[in-house]
Amino acid sequence: MDNKFISYLKGGDLRSIVNADKVVSLVKTKNDFAELFSYLHSNDRLLVMRSADAIEKFTLKNPDFLIGYNQEIINLMNKAVDKELKWHLALMSSRLDLTLKELEIIWGILNGWVKNKKESRIVRVNSIQALFDLTKQNEELRKDFEITIQEIETENIPSINSRLRKLNIK
Repeated sequence: MDNKFISYLKGGDLRSIVNADKVVSLVKTKNDFAELFSYLHSNDRLLVMRSADAIEKFTLKNPDFLIGYNQEIINLMNKAVDKELKWHLALMSSRLDLTLKELEIIWGILNGWVKNKKESRIVRVNSIQALFDLTKQNEELRKDFEITIQEIETENIPSINSRLRKLNIK
């Protein structure tokens, strides 16, 4: 492995993305993407967070680079503890081309993150966005999404309310 991205992703603290945006511009091939994705398995929380940030930004315009990563993302979602990884995985997951079974698994994880009052607000907001985006792939999920929203909107959390307004739900 070349480790061509490491120097851009290291240093600083969790409040800074440092050069994650530069990394996005350096990803040109599937091999580059695979190298960047491999850092999500690091024990270095900072490296994981910045890699996740770069991947999430890159796949916004290049979702096809996620092809073949469904199970790996599901596995990461199942074991993720750090909020920084969760909030990026939530958004990435809605860009996957999912089988019905994979959709059910991801829907369950995201729904759990949305409803968990102990979860980071950014994780909850990004999970709401991902659930909303997934309803576009499968209209049958709309009713379940509406039930979830009814459960959380009474919490009156500004960031959640703002996202619901942005999605024209509130």
